[in-house]
Amino acid sequence: MRVSVSDAKGQLTELVKRAEAGDEVILTRRGHEVVRLVAMAAAPGLKGRRALMEKVRAAAASKALPGADAAHSQDFLYGDDGLPA
Repeated sequence: MRVSVSDAKGQLTELVKRAEAGDEVILTRRGHEVVRLVAMAAAPGLKGRRALMEKVRAAAASKALPGADAAHSQDFLYGDDGLPA
């Protein structure tokens, strides 16, 4: 559906409802397309966010090197006295 910006002023509520329903709503100015009204995707709920975090944690755990510890990753640079080797 194409509607001029000036015509859209009076029917904005209806145009928003149509966009939410999945209709393509394009606003025009002097015959040129300038704006497309698009419905926003719903934000994921608590379960969706939790599932995403678990997925990220699992991916990170699978990439961890065995025995790698960030706190001690540079120990090879120092001698037993704590000074640079």
